[in-house]
Amino acid sequence: MLSISNLSVTFTQYDQGLRRKQLSVITDLDLDVQAGEVVAIVGASGSGKSLLAHALLGILPENATVSGTMQFKSERLTPERCRSLRGKEIVLIPQSVGYLDPLMSVGKQVQRVAQLAGRTRTEAIAEVNQTFARYDLPTTTKDRYPFQLSGGMARRVLVSTAVVTQSQLVIADEPTPGLHPDVVKETLRHLRELAREGRGVILITHDIEAALQIADRVAVFYAGTTVEIANAQDFASENLRHPYTQALWRSLPQNEFVPVPGNQPSPEHLPEGCLFSDRCPWVSEVCRAERPPLRDLKAGWVRCVHADG
Repeated sequence: MLSISNLSVTFTQYDQGLRRKQLSVITDLDLDVQAGEVVAIVGASGSGKSLLAHALLGILPENATVSGTMQFKSERLTPERCRSLRGKEIVLIPQSVGYLDPLMSVGKQVQRVAQLAGRTRTEAIAEVNQTFARYDLPTTTKDRYPFQLSGGMARRVLVSTAVVTQSQLVIADEPTPGLHPDVVKETLRHLRELAREGRGVILITHDIEAALQIADRVAVFYAGTTVEIANAQDFASENLRHPYTQALWRSLPQNEFVPVPGNQPSPEHLPEGCLFSDRCPWVSEVCRAERPPLRDLKAGWVRCVHADG
């Protein structure tokens, strides 16, 4: 359904002396998503997770330059095609319920999304009623305003905006931070249901534990690139390939709770070679000399010269 190859996103900026500079925020990123699967994108803040979503939706700022290839349903995602698909075949479930308009009832908001996706007013109203019933939202919910909803109800309203569009690719950007554990489970269950219906789902999160509850595969981002793509069961079996992924797994409380030394490099100070070389326990001269390609290994993908089968 979705195929991304060698994607790079660079921003043109000017410093205090008005000197022009290029800031590489995503570099040679690769990812694919199939219909009916959930692919979780995990990584620390600043690793490029949300920026990828903006690139797919065609909502990058004007000073951004995109290179590489993005294809959706075997056709190239040009800026024009991104605009035509956005909100219809490709939709975003935003991170914050603050995206809901506080001055409009939630029923009207979801109805508007359905109409923008091509429904008539009558069809949109029927779709809203059906979708709210599906997510156990009382019939009175559509007349309420966002501030009158609980966190769980507001989250279900946001998921409803994806359902009423009959979208093919759903991008959920950090849908669980700050939510009660029961609401987290409910939100993840709804995303899994969307995949069962044949949609492709991208779950963007920093929470590996949440991702592993529903993901088929996990893509690990670091400093704007993909360092590993693994099947979800590889985490439980400790069949991980990249040292950064292994370090993330060990840093969880239920594992060894070992902190990852150092910090992720900023886009202004990326190392010449492997982006993880300054923090890697396996580092060698070849790591500092050149950036490794993403390669197939043990039914997954890894960007590391020292990873072996």
